Amino acid sequence: MNDALRRAMAEARVNDRKLAEECGVDVKTVGRWITEPGRVPHARHRWAVCNVLGEDEGVLWPAAARKAVKVGPDREIVSVYPYRSACPASLWRSLITKAERELMFAGYTNYFLWLEQARFGTALRRKASAGCRVRFLVGDPDSEITRAREQEEDVALSLSTRIRVTLAELEKLKGHDVAARFSSGHAYLSVFRFDDDMIVTPLLTHSVGHDAPTLHLRRHQDDGMFDRFATHAEELWRRGRPVWEETHGQA
Repeated sequence: MNDALRRAMAEARVNDRKLAEECGVDVKTVGRWITEPGRVPHARHRWAVCNVLGEDEGVLWPAAARKAVKVGPDREIVSVYPYRSACPASLWRSLITKAERELMFAGYTNYFLWLEQARFGTALRRKASAGCRVRFLVGDPDSEITRAREQEEDVALSLSTRIRVTLAELEKLKGHDVAARFSSGHAYLSVFRFDDDMIVTPLLTHSVGHDAPTLHLRRHQDDGMFDRFATHAEELWRRGRPVWEETHGQA
């Protein structure tokens, strides 16, 4: 029995049939992954399982992970998606749930999070009350760069409207140790941090956020890709303008 896989499925509340649907395989195949410990799925299926369950490949199939271990600077790259919309919502939920120290959402609107993550505000309150630092960087809905990007996107639900929806949701979190600042420096690059995991989305010309190529990073070294993006986000935070008055702990 692959106890690690069975335990990860139970923790994620994903049954055999659901996992099979997410990975594009027959439910009997998932059953064999669980009941035959020596059975190792194809790489694309292993990655799909890890994304759905929010677990490391090395935990679920340590032998396969050892064979594929990376030693170069790309070892911090966990997964790559051609579009942000291809990155499973379950992965975002898992990263948010597991974070204990740091949650930073430096997307220009962050609007999609309120749509795709059930009870997102409740989860943020719970994290903040447990001592996790929760921060949002958002674009200024009235800035020139926002207007310029709106012209590029040319979509019905404008960029400024999406920002204002997020601001309205953040207003509900005011007083719950959730900090928010305006920044224009991330208009074309979003950075979402969850302790030592990170999702990065560089925005392409004439595209909206869900069409952006997406990287899932995990910190493994000093001054690697993770640290460089983290430093970038921290500098934007330092330069940012508070959405509301901050306490000392939020600065």
